[in-house]
Amino acid sequence: MPTTPATEPAPDVHPPEGPAPRSGRARLAWAGLLLPLLAIGGFVAAETLRPAPEPATIGSAAPDFELADTAGGIQSLERALADGAEGALLYFSMGVGCGGCFAQIPEIEPAMTERGIRLVSVVVDDPGITRIEAERYGATDPIALDPDRSVSEAYGMLGVYGHGDRPSHSFVRVDAEGTISDVVHYAEMFVPRDQLLADLDLSDRG
Repeated sequence: MPTTPATEPAPDVHPPEGPAPRSGRARLAWAGLLLPLLAIGGFVAAETLRPAPEPATIGSAAPDFELADTAGGIQSLERALADGAEGALLYFSMGVGCGGCFAQIPEIEPAMTERGIRLVSVVVDDPGITRIEAERYGATDPIALDPDRSVSEAYGMLGVYGHGDRPSHSFVRVDAEGTISDVVHYAEMFVPRDQLLADLDLSDRG
C-alpha cells in the first residue's frame, strides 16, 4: 500500500514585528515640519486679509497721535490744538533725500504762526539723519517721527503719487475742534507759500 510522504509545515508569511518602515517615519517627519508652516501661512494670510484702516477724510475727526520728535519731545494732535490754537496743519513729506521737503518747513511756518495754526511736520525716517537734513535746510522746529508709518497710514498718506512706503508731499488741515477741514497732495516736492495758502483757503487771513 503506497504511503503519503510527510509534508513540511507552511512557512510563516507574516513579517516579524519591528520598527515602523522608513517611509512611514519620513511621512511623520514631513508632517511635523508642514504643520508649523501651515500655521504660519494661515497667520500671514489672516494679516494680509485684514482690512486697512480707512484714510482720514474731510469732515471726519482727525485721528489723534503721539510721536517722538527730533528734539526729544512728544508731539500730538491734542497738544497742537491746545492753548487756544486756531487749528493745526499736518505736513507729511518724503523726508530724507528730499531737500525741498525740508525747505518747505521754514517756507510756511511763519505764515501758520501768524494765523494761530500750529504746524506739525511728520517724516518716517530715523531721528539722526532727519536732524542733519533739517539743519541743512534751515528747518529749526522739531519734526515728528513716524518710523512705523502708523500715523501716515491713519491719515491716508501712503501710496500717493506712487510712493508706496512713505508719504509724498501732503497737507492735512485740522480745525480747532479736531475735524479735518482740508487735504491737499502735491506731486512737486516744494510748494511756494502763497500757492499753499490759496489751496488751503488761508490767503486772506493773518
